[in-house]
Amino acid sequence: MDGQINWTALSVFVFFFLLVTVMGFYASRWQRPAKKEAHLDEWGLGGRNFGTWITWFLVGGDFYTAYTVIAVPALVYAVGAYGFFALPYTILVYPIVFVIMPKLWHAANKAGHVTAADVVYGRYGSRSLELAVAVTAVVATMPYIALQLVGMEVVIKALGLTGELPLAAAFVILALYTYSAGLRAPALIAFVKDLMIYIVVLVAVVLVPIKLGGYPAVFAAAGDAFAAKGGATGLTLKPQQILPFATLALGSALAAFMYPHTLTGIFAAKSADTIRKNAIFLPAYTVLLGLIALLGYMAYAAKLTVKSNNDVVPALFNALFPSWFAGFAFAAIAIGALVPAAVMSIGAANLFTRNFWKAYVDPSISPAGEAKVAKITSLGVKVGALVIILFLPTQFALDLQLLGGVWILQTFPAVVFGLFFAWFAAPALLTGWAVGLITGTTLAFMDGVKPVHTIHIGDGSYTVYTGLLALVVNILVAAIVQVILPASRTKPVGA
Repeated sequence: MDGQINWTALSVFVFFFLLVTVMGFYASRWQRPAKKEAHLDEWGLGGRNFGTWITWFLVGGDFYTAYTVIAVPALVYAVGAYGFFALPYTILVYPIVFVIMPKLWHAANKAGHVTAADVVYGRYGSRSLELAVAVTAVVATMPYIALQLVGMEVVIKALGLTGELPLAAAFVILALYTYSAGLRAPALIAFVKDLMIYIVVLVAVVLVPIKLGGYPAVFAAAGDAFAAKGGATGLTLKPQQILPFATLALGSALAAFMYPHTLTGIFAAKSADTIRKNAIFLPAYTVLLGLIALLGYMAYAAKLTVKSNNDVVPALFNALFPSWFAGFAFAAIAIGALVPAAVMSIGAANLFTRNFWKAYVDPSISPAGEAKVAKITSLGVKVGALVIILFLPTQFALDLQLLGGVWILQTFPAVVFGLFFAWFAAPALLTGWAVGLITGTTLAFMDGVKPVHTIHIGDGSYTVYTGLLALVVNILVAAIVQVILPASRTKPVGA
């Protein structure tokens, strides 16, 4: 339906988009304390008062994004079984959350910290290490926001709309209600977003196979297509894919909750028990993700022809469902872009406000001043992401996001190690971070900005996730520096 507007689908899409817009502006009054106070905790963390259900929807909403719904089936469509790495990744991540995140929440809540970089400074007393963590997080987040725009752009195009105005208008609306309501806006909208996504996926995985002759026909069609392609594609992993598949899943799991948007949801929880309960309940989203991934196989059974792999999901809904349901599905995906984009911009704004503005520009800034700076910064972050998509090739954002995963993983030792033991200190962790960052970036560019790198040891070769390899180098260097430096220079604050 290129160039031809699907008015039925567009009408349904606009209705639900307007619904969440109203909810976004209403959120400025939702769960507010009786005495309204301009404070970064209120705007950027929702007053640190989100219970189990709100946290579940919020964390799930900003972890399972619009780009996830578009990109995971697209990857499965392109490479087959290898695209399912997101499933073990999201299985591994929740034990990590259960063990680490309650401790991080305690450290933040006790001292009034808003960001992971705050926690790092509170622990080690090092402005350099704090700045390293903050800058890495902001730089890694910007392309992630841009990719939410890619997801929205794909469904807008599927509706028959052309030009950049609809995309820009959607993000202007997002910017306005995020500015007004802060974290409460995406937290409230996440309820609608997740309900819509569940409906869309459950309907699709039941009705699409029925229309296509059942799951045996779906898998047979996909298997034939992969066999015709040859190479490493297929319904099952090739032996040489198992190690990169496993290391990619593990490295992604370690990196996932180092991003500011996921940590913002953690810091907004009202208790450590809330986080533990969510670590138990959130794997329900992994089931949903597995079902979403199957849409990539269904596209072969539907005999779709697409210009880009990212068009697979919209093309599937346009081909097999009535226009009104396609509009509902596209609205779910678009709203699925708004929630994480809002939380990501808030997380980046919190970092800029606390770990740059307050640290270097205005140390005596008031709580109200912090909130004002964060609001303005969140607008700037969204504009920056919009500029990336409008004026730079999409591949640029994809490459940056891949590198962002490698980079954010290098903050893991600084953020996590001090929660469990006091041996490492700032100079060692900062050196490890720098070497890990340089190593990961160099290897990624050597491999053409690919996520894995092949190591040759003797007669054997081993392909592993680049970010995990860089993390190992990071920790080894930090350990060596820690042993070399005098103890008097490396003692952490409070150790």
